[in-house]
Amino acid sequence: MSIARLIDHTLLKPEAQPAQVEQLCAEAVEQDFASVCANSCYVPLCRRRVEGSSVKVCTVIGFPLGAMLREAKAAEAAAAVNLGADELDMVMNIGWLKAGADEMVVSDIHRVVDAAQQRPVKVIIEACLLTVEEKERATRLVVDAGAAFVKTSTGFSTGGARVEDVMLLARVAAGRIGVKASGGIRDYSTALKMIEAGATRIGTSSGVKIVNEERNQGLKESRSQG
Repeated sequence: MSIARLIDHTLLKPEAQPAQVEQLCAEAVEQDFASVCANSCYVPLCRRRVEGSSVKVCTVIGFPLGAMLREAKAAEAAAAVNLGADELDMVMNIGWLKAGADEMVVSDIHRVVDAAQQRPVKVIIEACLLTVEEKERATRLVVDAGAAFVKTSTGFSTGGARVEDVMLLARVAAGRIGVKASGGIRDYSTALKMIEAGATRIGTSSGVKIVNEERNQGLKESRSQG
């Protein structure tokens, strides 16, 4: 299977314009990526542009800080679903996690899971801000709350995906949920390392570059074998 089917083709910059989101969708359809991931105001546009393809529409909830009211996150999730979102990537309330308010963290996630109406919810834990213990606990809480994935990073904080974090999340998740590596993945070599470490989805704005590098690698290998 091509790495393309593991990629969420992503554009979340605040200055992203409709034409750029349309290009994102066109690339996703052409490359057969798993999804396009854009801010929630672009869900209707993405829905129209990927219609008839296998590409899912993914959007972000409570992004990028995660410190919104639980009710606000749930409302954003419900609105996105009503407009055609297939998958939701929400940001965990990092402050609550670090304060040990685990029940509030689970409640926050669970409200979005409920609003998602059985659509996959990926929970961003912003691993660069957490200790090892907090990453482990965050992953367990994501499982407890009924989400489908734990995700490393927003890409808007102090660091992105790291192989060692993906390995840790995959170990704690133990196959119960998926692991999404996101943030700073800009080439095929890095994406492959994340997958080998246990990532089951890759979030990147460099999806086209990555699949082209994969194809070139395949050509080199076939030539060397020939």
